[in-house]
Amino acid sequence: MTVHSVTGATSFTGRFIARRLTEAGYEVRNLDRLDLADPDRMAAALDGTDTLYNTFWIRFERGPITYPWAIDRSRQLFDAARRAGVRRIVHISVINASHDAPTAYFRAKAEVEDALRASGIGHAIVRPTVTFGPGDILVNNLAWTLRRMPAFGIPGDGRYPIQPVHVEDVAEVAVRAGGMAEDVTLDAGGPDILAFDEFVALVRHAVGSRALVVHLPVVASLAAARLIGLVVRDVVLTQHEVTELRQRLMFSAQPPSGTIRLADWLTANADGLGRRWANELDRHYRLR
Repeated sequence: MTVHSVTGATSFTGRFIARRLTEAGYEVRNLDRLDLADPDRMAAALDGTDTLYNTFWIRFERGPITYPWAIDRSRQLFDAARRAGVRRIVHISVINASHDAPTAYFRAKAEVEDALRASGIGHAIVRPTVTFGPGDILVNNLAWTLRRMPAFGIPGDGRYPIQPVHVEDVAEVAVRAGGMAEDVTLDAGGPDILAFDEFVALVRHAVGSRALVVHLPVVASLAAARLIGLVVRDVVLTQHEVTELRQRLMFSAQPPSGTIRLADWLTANADGLGRRWANELDRHYRLR
């Protein structure tokens, strides 16, 4: 049986990739945090792997968890894959990653893409837009806020575009890319490009919220997010994320690869959305 390995096979995107691979009849190995912490352990864990699906990354810097740290850890992973004889790597990046991007997040993503291209391993780079689906953070926490707060502040004019893509569609692109022979870079975008105002309105309507939606200066919206963060003990929104939205980075110029529409998914799943806060720090930072 062909072996595929997934970093974070129980994580948000990783578990959908792992499920598709398992359903296709492959053996799937999970590389966890301990495996990624030690280069030799990485190589041992990857022994016998045909294709590695890499979902490892960080959303923001916190303490010793920085973008340079994540870049170095990614390079170690690619080197371990080379030493283990991995045939192909499918790397989950981000839409519009670039060395001249306006935020450190996107620039760091571009650096990891370069490291993969230089590794000598056959590869595919998958660049999702904004991912949603079961267990996500963005849509769930937006719904949580709209359910509980009397008002919701949108940074700036809200006319900037966002192209939500369902995590199942991202997994489909990733697994398909794993079966290709050539080195490729593929965008993974959903079927709809919405103004951010429309995006918020869809979620607000789906959960039956009566929150007043207002436009705020960026400084005020970030201050409001920090106040909510104090309540939920989490990082709600970062300056980088606002910049990426307002600089129109969160959509693809390529034809959409996804088929699952956000509006349809919200209708089917609205009752459970936003009932509990999905805590980023608990998931990815406090256990490190």
